[in-house]
Amino acid sequence: MAIDLAFRRGALRKLTNKIGCYALCDLDQTPIYVGQSVDGIRARVNRHLTSARSDIIANRQIDVWEIAWVWAWPVEERAQIDALEANLFHAFHARSALMNGKLPRLPAEDGAPPDPAQRVQVMADDEIREKRDPALRLPRQAEHYSQIVGHFLAVKNSKEIAGAMQAHFERLAKYHRELLGLAVEIEGDA
Repeated sequence: MAIDLAFRRGALRKLTNKIGCYALCDLDQTPIYVGQSVDGIRARVNRHLTSARSDIIANRQIDVWEIAWVWAWPVEERAQIDALEANLFHAFHARSALMNGKLPRLPAEDGAPPDPAQRVQVMADDEIREKRDPALRLPRQAEHYSQIVGHFLAVKNSKEIAGAMQAHFERLAKYHRELLGLAVEIEGDA
């Protein structure tokens, strides 16, 4: 299924353009990437989702096909951004491996991340439902995993890409288990 670009463009217009941090979230609303923007969250996220001047896309760290939600944490002062990004990254990474390149330092204070000021759905409900099917999701993840491995071997052998590669492998294993669970359900029905 193709991405409904008209829906995505309309949804992105609702996203704040203040400076701050954001999380790109998958079809299950699980954060897969945490970033920051000093030129406006909407502008930065738009560059990621359109592959325009985005290192995380060029380095195969994320697959835009999976991005269904964007969470935003705007701030008033630029000086707040690094600490907020570190807090968000380490809180979310502990739950499900993120695909960030450079890892922020551990936050000075260990605490739960603040709730996002915005949760913007950037993919239509029907598209989310269809893409969550393990029979679609697993092959797509396998293809993307192959791409990031190829990129790692041929272009950029770095610890940052290796970390993203590990996160993709964990997702691949999760989708594999989901597909096998589906097979067990079908077999049980027979």
